[in-house]
Amino acid sequence: HFLVNRPTFHSNISLEDNIENLCLACTKLYQALNEGNMLGKRCKRRRVLLKTLYKLVDIDSDPLSLKLAKIILAMKVDGRNLLSVCKLAFKICRNKENDFIVQNDTLLDYLLEVLRNEDLQKNSEALVYCMGAIKFMSGNAVLLNEMVNKGAVEMLLQLMKQINNIKEHDTYFSNLGHLLVQLTATLRTLADFPLARRRLSCSAAVSELFVALEQRGSDEDMCTCIVRILSKLSSYNDFCAALADCSRCYFLFLALLNKHQKQQGLVIRIIFILGNLTAKNDQSREQFFKEKGSINTLTSLFQTYYELDLNAQTWYHGRKGKGTKHLKHPSEEEDVLIKLIRVLANLSIHPSIGAALAAAHPVVGLLVTVLEYKSVDDCEELVINAATTINNLSYYQVKNSAVQDKKLHIAEMLLKLLMSDNMDVVVEAVRVFGNLSQHHEIRDFIMQKKIYKFMIALLDSKNRDVCFPACGVLLNLTVDKNKRAFLLEEGGIGKLVDCLQDFGPADWQLSCLICKTLWNYSEDITSAASCFGGDTDTLLVLLTSLLDEEVELECSLDRAIKDCQRLYWEREFKPVAKKLLDRIQSHHSSS
Repeated sequence: HFLVNRPTFHSNISLEDNIENLCLACTKLYQALNEGNMLGKRCKRRRVLLKTLYKLVDIDSDPLSLKLAKIILAMKVDGRNLLSVCKLAFKICRNKENDFIVQNDTLLDYLLEVLRNEDLQKNSEALVYCMGAIKFMSGNAVLLNEMVNKGAVEMLLQLMKQINNIKEHDTYFSNLGHLLVQLTATLRTLADFPLARRRLSCSAAVSELFVALEQRGSDEDMCTCIVRILSKLSSYNDFCAALADCSRCYFLFLALLNKHQKQQGLVIRIIFILGNLTAKNDQSREQFFKEKGSINTLTSLFQTYYELDLNAQTWYHGRKGKGTKHLKHPSEEEDVLIKLIRVLANLSIHPSIGAALAAAHPVVGLLVTVLEYKSVDDCEELVINAATTINNLSYYQVKNSAVQDKKLHIAEMLLKLLMSDNMDVVVEAVRVFGNLSQHHEIRDFIMQKKIYKFMIALLDSKNRDVCFPACGVLLNLTVDKNKRAFLLEEGGIGKLVDCLQDFGPADWQLSCLICKTLWNYSEDITSAASCFGGDTDTLLVLLTSLLDEEVELECSLDRAIKDCQRLYWEREFKPVAKKLLDRIQSHHSSS
């Protein structure tokens, strides 16, 4: 037996002191109940005790409320008493300033016990507040760690499974939606924690998330909560693998995109997930592409957000000078377009899908439209993504290619990008010219607009990512006999030789490309000196050196890389370099 004295307030003691005394009394009470094995429903004076404790709840003190909530929960209350104490816990945990006192008490244990043991249908409202309190707790790193170690992830997934088992026609279905919102918000926070993330990446967890997503597809807020979890987890390979194994994931994502097309928050996260999935492997690309209406859905979204962005841009330019602040970039509309084009770029890596997209006129038309209406200053990332995707699609030489149909118009747009101060934009434009210059109309365009001068100038960059595509364009130009003279006239020969000297054994692919360009260029050679000018002797020495079998292994210590380089040197570089050397030597004496 134990005695609980009714607290007495004295006028000469401050309110703070009274509250401190009450907190101390609550601590001693909890200890006495625990030691006397009287927690739960075993205490004889339980009803009187609870009545007293609930009267103290009216005192406006979070530290005291915390002590009271813990004791009341430990007494295993139910019904309205459970709802009241869960509301109290919610109120305490909602205030971030209480984090320290909450993390130094055991309230979490009792809240988890409520989630684990209470009847889902009888106590749905109490569970909403209980789950809300846990959600606020998950924002504290110490409590987050404690949750995970106490099996909160598994507990929440089990609770989600129970909710998912209640079907739409059931009277409890709607009420449990509120609980699911709090639950998924908590899982979203837990997803940042590595150990929790690993547990969420199992197939069972993915399956439950998708069951909830399918059942609650009409509830935009609920879908957004679940998609936020999937979005966060999709940045990790193990989760992407589990997600890709879910056979209905692409179907559900497409259904949501079609249903909530103008809900940017939801759309952007689904597109982000699809971008991460299709970035990983060809199987994911195939699964998405084969889903009925997948490309039509992306095209429809592209059109919708292009129009929204164009209207926003038109409005802004109309308001310019009228006190309107500059639009933040990327805007929400631009962000959707950026991520959507990333999905198309990822899909286009797959040979058969890329070929199909290259012939898809609506897709190519919208990509070109981005280059038409959007400047680099407006949104650099959007322009780069559009150019990258056009570059990917321009690789495919297919019948009815929309890229080839629009190649001259695309070239005009690329010319604008070449004038940019942004080297990333320039490089993407040069790469597209590398593919398009396989067509004689584009080679004529390059000569007419003097773009070849720009390509030669880029060889001075000493940057492989810049030199390689520039050299590819020059190689294609040398296919036409009437376009070769510019190389010597504009100093291109010297710059190519400098590039060969700079990169040499460190990059056999680029070195091979340079040699092929010089081979094409010198097809009608009569004299080495007149053909290569003052760079002839340097080129002879350089080619002789690079054809030395000892030299080709100097640039790498890694065995696997060495083997790969030796193979490329042997099969690709050596044949063309040897032919070029022989040609120069055979015409050197006549110079």
